[in-house]
Amino acid sequence: MDACKGKKIVAGICGGIAVYKAAYIVSKLVQAGASVRVIMTRAACEFVTPLTFESLSQHRVFTDLFRDDPLAHVELAHTADLFVLMPATYNIIGKLAHGIADDFLTTTVAATRAPLLVIPAMESQMYTNPVFQENKKRLSELGYRFLEPETGHLASGRSGVGRFPSEEKIFKAIEEIFAERSLLKGRRVLVTAGPTREMLDPMRCITNKSSGKMGYALAEQARNLGADSVCLVSGPTLLEPPVGVEFVKVESAAEMHKAVTERFPKFDLILMAAAVADWRPKKAFSHKLKKSDARELTLVLEKTPDILSELGRRKKKNQILVGFAAETEKILEHAREKLRAKNLDLVVANDITAPGAGPEVETNIVTLLYRDGRSRTLPCMTKCEVAREVLREIARLL
Repeated sequence: MDACKGKKIVAGICGGIAVYKAAYIVSKLVQAGASVRVIMTRAACEFVTPLTFESLSQHRVFTDLFRDDPLAHVELAHTADLFVLMPATYNIIGKLAHGIADDFLTTTVAATRAPLLVIPAMESQMYTNPVFQENKKRLSELGYRFLEPETGHLASGRSGVGRFPSEEKIFKAIEEIFAERSLLKGRRVLVTAGPTREMLDPMRCITNKSSGKMGYALAEQARNLGADSVCLVSGPTLLEPPVGVEFVKVESAAEMHKAVTERFPKFDLILMAAAVADWRPKKAFSHKLKKSDARELTLVLEKTPDILSELGRRKKKNQILVGFAAETEKILEHAREKLRAKNLDLVVANDITAPGAGPEVETNIVTLLYRDGRSRTLPCMTKCEVAREVLREIARLL
């Protein structure tokens, strides 16, 4: 538990029978050298008194948003290195998934940008309830880390999934999070995301179905993994830029080419997740084209700049260049050719027609292809989880 030494951890204690196990975890974290601040829900206080956690953490325990220090939740949110919610109940996960902040704990979680480790524990029928699973999925897609419960003897006397995880599993999960927070320390990361729009007239354009979700997830995870700076160059999307990331908004392939090539020399890691249009109208009209009696409209298209190829030619030895290959057939064959032709260090390939993948869904199934011929296929994951796994692989390359 050396990774916990000197870290500021907020323990959110919820109302479940496993509260007594959470007390033991708090004690062990303090012994490992962490500064642990505890927030208890009203239901948690029905199982164990705040005095127990005050004694174990050696700090005042917060229980009431209005009676306790009114700004303490802001201070805790800003200074925490990690939030651990345990035992995370059906109720607290439902609240967080729907943006409800009506007590000290949920308000503090809403204000933090620290990583969140969620440790559910409940009866099997509650854990497998489709409503709970949907809420869990939603939070996972937003970057919450879940430590799955164990299967075994439950408080009701029944056996099944929902048992609070072992001490070893919890500490391993915490250590992994802290280790990840420095994976990209000292690195500068450039990410592209979203589609481009190639205008035909002031209203009509050529574009594609890219949502930008993969690129935005990569930028957010690069920030979370300790990168010194992250720049996100994005085409038009409906997404909010991640907090703490430099954001550059572009529209056309030409604008993205300019933004990326100007910044490229300053970055160590470049992830080209944008779906840049390959073609644009040779002539763009200044007025909206009117529908006429003609049965056809002929457009003359010209190629847009191949940004990735240019970066591959300019790449220096200390730079890692990653491409993305969204394909519909001969997925690995086309991705390997892209890797070779554009002088990439890694290609992330996916079949956009596969169930659970594609531009407009929250999950993805990808295969990582390396210069030395290796490949690794990831299972279906949220795009946030895919981004984290891709960046872990890149950290190994670095």
